[in-house]
Amino acid sequence: METILKHAQGLVYALLHLMPSSYQHASLSSLLGLFLEAQGHPFPQHCQTKSASALSRFLNHYDWSTRSVLRTTRPAVLYQMAQHLPHSGSPLKVLIDLTTLPKCGKFLHLGDLNEPKETPNSWVRVLNGKRGLHVVMLYLVLGSWRVPWSFWIWHGKGTPRPPQLACKLLARVPKTLTKRFCVIVLADTEFGTVEFLKAVQKRRWRAVVGMRCTRLMENGKPLKSLYRHGKRGQQVRLVGIDAPLTVSWFWLKRSEGKRELRFVASTYPYSGAYLVQLGRQRWAIEGFFKTIKHRFGLHCFGQKTRLGIYRWLVLSLIADLLACWVSQSFPSWCRLDWGEVSIKAVALLLPHVLWMKLLRQIQKNRSLADELGFEIIVKPLPFLPY
Repeated sequence: METILKHAQGLVYALLHLMPSSYQHASLSSLLGLFLEAQGHPFPQHCQTKSASALSRFLNHYDWSTRSVLRTTRPAVLYQMAQHLPHSGSPLKVLIDLTTLPKCGKFLHLGDLNEPKETPNSWVRVLNGKRGLHVVMLYLVLGSWRVPWSFWIWHGKGTPRPPQLACKLLARVPKTLTKRFCVIVLADTEFGTVEFLKAVQKRRWRAVVGMRCTRLMENGKPLKSLYRHGKRGQQVRLVGIDAPLTVSWFWLKRSEGKRELRFVASTYPYSGAYLVQLGRQRWAIEGFFKTIKHRFGLHCFGQKTRLGIYRWLVLSLIADLLACWVSQSFPSWCRLDWGEVSIKAVALLLPHVLWMKLLRQIQKNRSLADELGFEIIVKPLPFLPY
């Protein structure tokens, strides 16, 4: 797995050299190092190699191409996946879900609800009882590879709804993968709309989505009536959907020992048991949301511009990607936890950032060393000819 690590180092090298100046080069190194600490709170004021104001200017004001960063990262991801593809029978699973980055306070620069006039292009909104930035994420699963590929931010009422944003995200799935593998789109109940199912069927992909138990069938009965009088894996026709759907259900455990009946539907005639298994695999993206928030600080943005927030989200996702690659470079019997992976990632991908942190610590504690009678001298090694 050394090639994975080399490609990760090559990607970091390419991203750093996209920066138009050495100052921005250093700022990007510091930000990636801050994210890769994987402590869940990568606030700019915690950075040991750059000031918070310098990182704020880098994110909000400096003229570097975010699009070039994406155009450099995505081919590197596809190349990595192409080098370690599973057998052809494995499907490409496209997971789509909505996550909320909670925010409190006023954000007038984002078109907040607290403005005198409500704007239709607001970023901080209330959706499903949650206030914050609402992000529709596209997540790819192929074999052992799990990649956050693209996202859209919901801008509030009067703009495309999350299911409509999900339809746009389907167009961003890389064709190099869709041409080679069977594509299964997994989504939550919120995306079980007629429009979304038609968008998946138009591409001749297979959709596996959650369905509300109150969804009506053509005979006028709700889906929950199948639990008593139907069987898993049978095909039904729902109101507003022309093609028949295969339906199954399962009991989802909730807190305090309670259970909730969940229905899952597919545009492909899977068996009832396998359909339930596919429906449960959608929860892989929930694990990703937990990691990207509580380890790589996706929700910790505090920038004053939309460009700064967008750059923060992109760099946080890239840091998660790099950490996953470092984890993949170790054998399966030697998997590390996120804390160990973060230490390895900074040491292997950004050694100069680690060295700067060490120098700062030495400088900060030099007085303590003097009190204890030690003298710390840092000097370069003499040139050694080969």
